[in-house]
Amino acid sequence: MLLLNLERGITRFSNLLGVVSTVLFIALLFNVFYDVLMRYVFNDVSIGMQELEWHLYAAIFLLGIPYGIQHGGHVRVDLIYENLSIRGKAWIDLFGCIFFLMPFTLLVGYYGVGFAHEAYSLGETSGDPGGLPYRWIIKAVIPFAFFSMAISGLGMIIRCINVLRGVSEDGFSHPPIQH
Repeated sequence: MLLLNLERGITRFSNLLGVVSTVLFIALLFNVFYDVLMRYVFNDVSIGMQELEWHLYAAIFLLGIPYGIQHGGHVRVDLIYENLSIRGKAWIDLFGCIFFLMPFTLLVGYYGVGFAHEAYSLGETSGDPGGLPYRWIIKAVIPFAFFSMAISGLGMIIRCINVLRGVSEDGFSHPPIQH
């Protein structure tokens, strides 16, 4: 029961990041609309608003990945995977999480902390006049996102263990998200 509750808690966390990504996407749409309107209607260009576009895009992408991991939207070799039994899928996902996903996300997250801390310590800002201050904020999203991916990977590992124990089939009974 502990593993099922832990899996559900991690799924809620990943779903929350999916909602945050959605809200940031809507903010990006408004930002682009404002930027285009100001540029082509009022002939006024804002470097800060243009930089905010790529900051929002990066945050959407980075924070959306844990949601994708949790809901089967990640890359697999579907030629093999789709024909496997539920237990076979669980073994493939378990192996992939333990040997590929977890080491990579934890390594990038670990080094990302120093990357963001250095930007904060230096008071790093945009190199462009009128650009955004506080570049450390977007750089801090990197380790947060990668540690969140590791948490989603842990949720996937727990789900695989639950499937192999015969406790749950959640996440394996439907095909992955198609894009």
